[in-house]
Amino acid sequence: MDLQPFAMTHAATVASWPTSSREVAMWCGRQEFPLPARVVAGWQRGEDVRTHLLVEGRDPLGYGELWLDAEEDEVELAHLIVAPAARGRGIGRELVRGLTALAWETGRANVFMRVHPDNDRALRCYRGAGYLPVDAHLAAEWNAAQPVDYTWLRHR
Repeated sequence: MDLQPFAMTHAATVASWPTSSREVAMWCGRQEFPLPARVVAGWQRGEDVRTHLLVEGRDPLGYGELWLDAEEDEVELAHLIVAPAARGRGIGRELVRGLTALAWETGRANVFMRVHPDNDRALRCYRGAGYLPVDAHLAAEWNAAQPVDYTWLRHR
């Protein structure tokens, strides 16, 4: 498997991976289902966003982003998703580990991620890849402006 920079030609494929409106909401907080490809394409425009696709041969298996924040000296992993046919095979953990390695290569002091509190499968994956919950007080502060009380995780 290889983690590559995302190519816009895969926007429709990645947008098709959520299998329900609930999954779309947990993945990216949006309400549209199916998710339009233009949404995924739009994520590529952020100046401080690095997007990646995990592939095996020519088959895209996973997608994720690094949100770089120089002011806070941190990187946040975001919008991670695995193709439905590839789930349950450790692909998510492989994706998280690869993105985490790239995040640390930026030289930032901290690497974080947030996950919808009902996404137990993702929480198990992220914890298995070395992420631990942040202090409850810090999580409450960060969640003050969020639509849900996310579980915030920091790479150890």
